[in-house]
Amino acid sequence: MAKKDQRMSETETEEEEETEAESMSESESESGSEEQKQESKGGGIDYIMSLPDVPRNLPPHVELQRTRVFANIDAPTHTDSIQYSGAFASVGLDNSFRLDQFRNNFRVEVIRFSDDGMDMEFDMIGIDPALANAFRRILIAEVPTMAIEKVFIANNTSLIQDEVLAHRLGLIPISVDPRLFEYAENNAPNERNTIVFKLHVQCAKDLEEEKGQSKNKKDEKKVPPRITVKAKDLKWLPKGSEFYLESEDSNSNSTSKSKTYTSFTCSQDSLPEFSNNKIGFKEPLDDINIARLGPGQEIELEAQAVKGVGKTHAKWSPVATAWYRMLPEVVLLEEIEDKDAETLKDKCPVGVFDIEDIANGRKRINVARPRACTLCRECIRGGDEWEKRVSLRRVKDHFIFTIESTGALPPEVLFTEAVKILESKCERVISELS
Repeated sequence: MAKKDQRMSETETEEEEETEAESMSESESESGSEEQKQESKGGGIDYIMSLPDVPRNLPPHVELQRTRVFANIDAPTHTDSIQYSGAFASVGLDNSFRLDQFRNNFRVEVIRFSDDGMDMEFDMIGIDPALANAFRRILIAEVPTMAIEKVFIANNTSLIQDEVLAHRLGLIPISVDPRLFEYAENNAPNERNTIVFKLHVQCAKDLEEEKGQSKNKKDEKKVPPRITVKAKDLKWLPKGSEFYLESEDSNSNSTSKSKTYTSFTCSQDSLPEFSNNKIGFKEPLDDINIARLGPGQEIELEAQAVKGVGKTHAKWSPVATAWYRMLPEVVLLEEIEDKDAETLKDKCPVGVFDIEDIANGRKRINVARPRACTLCRECIRGGDEWEKRVSLRRVKDHFIFTIESTGALPPEVLFTEAVKILESKCERVISELS
């Protein structure tokens, strides 16, 4: 009997050991499957994101710091733009750039066109500050235009020196599409890379020359003694220069055609792109003052305009200015009524707030025009109580962009050209790296 009990206890011990071994092998297989699962998902942030108890979004206060700039009474805070992909890895959020997400969120909304078509305001939403600044810099320095580069002065008896006169001519915007021309560089001037203008203005010496009659005191009071030379006095020469090059031998009897400062093979107005589009200075650019001439003074010159970019000289810059600002956001942290509402409305110099009537003759303030806010912070001055009731913010990925054209091209075309230039830069970088 004792031997039988001993055999039974040995059998039970063996069964328990087998059960423990099976459980250990099962646990090892489970841990191995977890490791395989983690390896299959790439590990790191992807594995953390797959866990069920990890939050998918940032806490509200952290999300505000990531997407907003706070304009406090002393200084703005949270002004940096967080680009590091692992900045929020501790809470399981992947902050890396995703092209599909950018494509879905980015959009452009045109807000305003001026009546003369010279400036435009639009919103760029869902874009990084670096890209917004890239567009600004390209608009100022890399979009090409046509501007006067060479000036041949035959006669200048005005009070303006030759070099100052040439500089003034270069800064006058020319109303022509630069995309129709080539860069001159070191090539000879021709109808595809040069535009020639002529200026010949003379002020009469006295009233007899000007009016063709005898001079008297009555006429002298009616006729002004000086004339103003304007941009519209510059005349386009489609056949090229009319100034001849000096002959090496003045006594030469050669019958060959004399050469001018340009070598046009055909007239520019015969080209299809210029046949119905006269080159010159359109309103209001034609009213730009060049000089003032007194009696007997004269200006006679020819000017050659070529294609260039603003980083070479400011005269080729197509914009008077191009600038952007982040979208203002004005938030009332609590309801402001009655006298406090009137006080807050009077504080704002640009009229951001409006007052509405509520029940029982009471008044309440609301934010009517947040885009007009200039962040002067007058509304939160006067004690901590106002800073706790009104919050001034700026949206980090929403930019109000303004383009003021000089007149060579409309602002919408300028922005399209800036996008093309940035695209070509990116393609060049990709091709060189590959």
